[in-house]
Amino acid sequence: MRASSIRVLVAVWCAAGAGEALAQTEMQYQYGNLTNPFNEMSHGTAVLTLQHASFWKFGDNFFFVDVIDDGVDDGFNDTDFYGEWYSNLSLGKLAGRDLATGVFSDLGLIGGVAAGGDPNFLQWITGVRVSWRLPGFVFLNTDMMAGVDRSGGLDSGGAPKAGNRLIVDVNGLLPFNIGTQALSISGHIEYVGSTSDELGNDLSSWILAQPQLRWDVGRAFGGSANGLFAGVEYQYWRNKLGTEIDENAVQLLVVWQF
Repeated sequence: MRASSIRVLVAVWCAAGAGEALAQTEMQYQYGNLTNPFNEMSHGTAVLTLQHASFWKFGDNFFFVDVIDDGVDDGFNDTDFYGEWYSNLSLGKLAGRDLATGVFSDLGLIGGVAAGGDPNFLQWITGVRVSWRLPGFVFLNTDMMAGVDRSGGLDSGGAPKAGNRLIVDVNGLLPFNIGTQALSISGHIEYVGSTSDELGNDLSSWILAQPQLRWDVGRAFGGSANGLFAGVEYQYWRNKLGTEIDENAVQLLVVWQF
């Protein structure tokens, strides 16, 4: 299972353009040396991601699905999948008024679901989103949520069912130019609280940061802007999946928006 929380709505912004799209879909390919926290072995891991974001009358929707393969038959990331879906309900849009004041932009109610294949993982997520407006940022959010584990646990042949968890996630997008080159920094950092599983094992709290640096390759070489991107994603994971293992990994990133 590849971990994520609220993944940023990178795809809804044309970084070299002047406004927002109603919907955007993209494919991401990532490759880097990731660690199996249960045997402490690291392997070259490929991740193929389908990601979609869209606006609706009272908020926005977002989902992604990862297909992960580390090339090693060890019961972890063995051509597995992991996905999340979220919908955010803007209280400002519901009320028909602009709630923005100072650096505060909006307040929302967010709900979603996360699921993984091999571990038979299923989690419902609900909470609130505080949106901020800071110079240069397309968006910057703080999401405060509860994760409720609805997995079948060991009885279903999956990983042990865990208790409920606090999740706090900060996510944002900052586009910028260097000369004629269009780039962006996007990503999220999350805190997930400690809990225990159905066997009574303690699961540590963790911190996961996944910033991406993207370069608009299509625009740089005279093609269409906002189509093909290249860059890197840095993954820092303290106490990966609730273990005592820390991870630092740089992954190659290629993105195709369509």
